[in-house]
Amino acid sequence: MSNNDWDFIANKAENIVREAAQLIKHSLQTELIVEYKSNPNDLVTEMDRKIEAFFCEQITNEFPKHYILGEEGTGKDLNTLDGTVWIIDPIDGTTNFVHQQRHFAISVGIYEDGVGKVGIIYDVMADELYLALENKGAYLNGVQLPMLKEAKVSEALIALNSGWILKDERLKDLVSKCRGTRAYGAAAIEMASVAANRIDGYISLNLSPWDFAAGAILIKEVGAVISTIDGKELDLLNNSSLCVAKNGLYQELQNDFLNKKG
Repeated sequence: MSNNDWDFIANKAENIVREAAQLIKHSLQTELIVEYKSNPNDLVTEMDRKIEAFFCEQITNEFPKHYILGEEGTGKDLNTLDGTVWIIDPIDGTTNFVHQQRHFAISVGIYEDGVGKVGIIYDVMADELYLALENKGAYLNGVQLPMLKEAKVSEALIALNSGWILKDERLKDLVSKCRGTRAYGAAAIEMASVAANRIDGYISLNLSPWDFAAGAILIKEVGAVISTIDGKELDLLNNSSLCVAKNGLYQELQNDFLNKKG
């Protein structure tokens, strides 16, 4: 079957994700080897690397002409999104994985020439699989998610890491005006929570492409808005800030808080 059959590719991707999830669950029965990358808060386990290697093997066998960009180093020299590119976070929320053994996700975004085609976020321990296909909607465990209604700051729940609040005065002002904040510790789950209408928005000052590649496709399919915090298009090859929100709320965030004039 043609690699351009996105239903076929989505089905294959879902199967790989579910197999990877079983490997992760099985690993919880053994003692994890935990290291850190850039600092003691930037954790990585042997399972992060093993799951990425598993994805690489499965994708290469099934779609040998596709490219892969992964958190644990696969495709680190990739400098273009030409062709079909899988952007993978094998375990998004590694700190949660290590400390809580829940609230972590597998995140897979598949792009063709820079356009998001398939997005999958699987909250492994909750057994919630979000799947989005370009122009075909977003689904949670096979049930289509409705288009999101508008929201406003005064009634909004916004996912926001408390560390960012300490670093940015704009966010302090926002926290004082919104209904409440939440922090799940996994960007993919926070974006999926917006898509599922559990929260109204999500803001981060620094994420990598594998953190938001799948979620970006999901968010667009439910009619919400996604960009950098200053309203620019996301860069899928480099780190970026992130602003995700329902309509109305997004515009209010941009105009009155994140890029307020004067």
